[in-house]
Amino acid sequence: MGSPRDTGRTKKVAAKSGNPVSRFFASIGLFIRQILDELRKVVRPTRSELWNYTLVVIVFVTFMMAMVSGLDFGFSKLVGLVFGT
Repeated sequence: MGSPRDTGRTKKVAAKSGNPVSRFFASIGLFIRQILDELRKVVRPTRSELWNYTLVVIVFVTFMMAMVSGLDFGFSKLVGLVFGT
């Protein structure tokens, strides 16, 4: 009896020797199987972790908005002083 690796090789060889349409659909099937395998590995955050992450993002975005607004206001006043508007 062959190992599972042999079965994979024969499937690959058979897929390479098939017609282009069947190879296309086999590739799509393989792609979807790989996606589902990767999604099974995903660790989803708990409700409290998600709440904490959301608060951190909101605080950070608010801080960055305030900083950029302050710089914009400061530079506009500086330009006004330099060019005398």
